[in-house]
Amino acid sequence: MARKGKTFEEQLGRLEETVQRLEQDELSLDEMLKLYAEGVELARSCRERLDEASARLQPEAGEKEDEQ
Repeated sequence: MARKGKTFEEQLGRLEETVQRLEQDELSLDEMLKLYAEGVELARSCRERLDEASARLQPEAGEKEDEQ
């Protein structure tokens, strides 16, 4: 859901905006819950992307160690 057509940087920026909005006192409970759910989804999606990038780099790191 949060990942559709968005880069990692765009998702991270949106997550930062969401956190800032949640820190405001002017939101209703319903708005806070909606933003919280969005933030959780964005954080999950960002974590998945980081894990994918890490997995792609792991074999390369192992190969470089073997060469030394």
